Amino acid sequence: MSSSRVRALLAAVLVSLVVVPAAHAAAKKQYYVSLGDSYAVGYQGNVKATTHNGFADQLVPLARKKGYRFTLVNLGCGGATTTSMLQRKGCDARALAPGAAGYPNQTQVQAAVSFIKKHKAQMGLVTISIGGNDVDVCLPKTDPLGCVATNMGPAVRNLKSIVRQIRKAGGKSLKIVGTTYPDVALGAWVRHDVFPQGDTLAALSLTAFSKYINPGLQKSYKSQKAKFVNVTKATGAFGPFDTTTLAPYGVIPTPVAKACQLTFFCTSLDIHMTTKGYGIIARLVAGTLPKRH
Repeated sequence: MSSSRVRALLAAVLVSLVVVPAAHAAAKKQYYVSLGDSYAVGYQGNVKATTHNGFADQLVPLARKKGYRFTLVNLGCGGATTTSMLQRKGCDARALAPGAAGYPNQTQVQAAVSFIKKHKAQMGLVTISIGGNDVDVCLPKTDPLGCVATNMGPAVRNLKSIVRQIRKAGGKSLKIVGTTYPDVALGAWVRHDVFPQGDTLAALSLTAFSKYINPGLQKSYKSQKAKFVNVTKATGAFGPFDTTTLAPYGVIPTPVAKACQLTFFCTSLDIHMTTKGYGIIARLVAGTLPKRH
């Protein structure tokens, strides 16, 4: 073999050693799109603002440990409902995730579909947190359980449409994970100043989640082969209903204590989670991701 041929082969090998790892690294970079309500944008009641302490932000480093190099694109909007995601254009700047770009001429779903289609080859994950604001209006009602049952009907229809559009835009292989919520209404147990029948309301809230909210959300995600993580169960809402001591409330049921510790409901009637609480959701979502080699 001539010396010139040898030099050409060596050059080709060197190029491959440089280009292939670079291409492999680039291929690992993927977009993670967070959709939904105030939970999606990490709102916290102690600062009364959206933060980087939400589950979406906490998920990125957890996913990295499993081989995913996600770039977070947060399109969530505080206060969103299943209806507003489909019908309302834009989002108030204060309700967006910190530093997130707005979408003034699009609905949240339209903005998501547009982004996913544009970056289809680089899409790694979509999470959806929605439905809470469709039913939280039921808390002060005289028949809160009946209200939840009624409101979940259109919420399920809307959510099915949302997930169907995301699936169509991203294709069969796109990972979609839907979340539910902690049962913050358990905190009514210790807030008799606002809810005179707080213990009764707390008990009804468990029924609302187990019979209407979670089955409705799970059904919607399952309709498009999306994953569903049960945040209500993971945050201890369903028991056992033994007791523990938590200051300043004294001896209270353990599920109530967990609601007080993981959310701001007991202290300020705020339905959002502490950083530790959001971390539970992040770990649940990370658990749905297969390890990449």
